[in-house]
Amino acid sequence: MESREQTALRPKPMPGQEPGGEHGPVRRPSAPRRRRGRRLAALVCGVLAGIALILSGVGLATVAGMTRHAPAEPRPQAGAQARAAPTPAAAPAPVPVRPTLGLEVVDDDRPGARVVGVHVPGPGYTAGLVRGDVLLTFAGTRLATATDLARAVAASDPGRAVPLTVRHATGTYQQLTVTPGIVT
Repeated sequence: MESREQTALRPKPMPGQEPGGEHGPVRRPSAPRRRRGRRLAALVCGVLAGIALILSGVGLATVAGMTRHAPAEPRPQAGAQARAAPTPAAAPAPVPVRPTLGLEVVDDDRPGARVVGVHVPGPGYTAGLVRGDVLLTFAGTRLATATDLARAVAASDPGRAVPLTVRHATGTYQQLTVTPGIVT
């Protein structure tokens, strides 16, 4: 049996009793309750402060950005009028205009681009394409892969009718006309 010092925090066991014996393991007093309550109170205060900031119009990202990275702005001295240079309004970047067929295609086992999805409404739907069709030519260009189709459509003029050769799932071939459109 080990000899241990008797302290106020660890009382000496009674003769004949081992720590963790028949009465179970020695339990320490439960002090974390107070700490848990403080953590909960701090969490509730933080959430309430965040809600107050959001409702007042100050976003949390703004507050976080100001405290970490934003340099302090110089304040004008009393009596001096601060003239702010007019800042030009940032114009939104122009959205590239690309023609589309409104199709989702993948590479086929043989040369061509297999249609796996048709957007309704869309140019492909209007032309009569359905899922399972394989596109073989577009505007006279032979299509070996779905990438070839994407390049050919991107090079075409939106609103101008283009001939298209299709192999249907039944094995029949058909010549269709499709008019690439613009996604808005």
